[in-house]
Amino acid sequence: MTMWVAGTAGVVYLAKRRVQMSILETQQTGPGSSGKITVLNPACSSTMAERAPLTPRTFSDLNDKTIFLVDIGWGGPKAGYDVLDVMKKWLAQNIPSARTVLVAKKGSFGQDDPELWKRIRDEGHACIIGVSC
Repeated sequence: MTMWVAGTAGVVYLAKRRVQMSILETQQTGPGSSGKITVLNPACSSTMAERAPLTPRTFSDLNDKTIFLVDIGWGGPKAGYDVLDVMKKWLAQNIPSARTVLVAKKGSFGQDDPELWKRIRDEGHACIIGVSC
């Protein structure tokens, strides 16, 4: 996921990592042209963000497990609910003993929600974090 931050003089945040955008300059000719424009090139560096390892699996299936479906709020409130609701229905049909809990994370998609993460750790076995719009 890439988050573009407006008005930061050529700086974007990619996976919580600061990346400097290159500045492109070009000559413009024609009536009304000042002759030169400067634009930002949104191409990021080829350096990948550090990957976090997957959480070790402590179970082999989802039978009798609690699965949290988390809408992080990207795309607006309730934007991810359509997709997550389809997932909830699929899980109910295909793994009926699994319990699903559909929740919305507090704040914007980039803000932390420690209370929710604690609830998921305490009450859940798995978590699907959804992004949709």
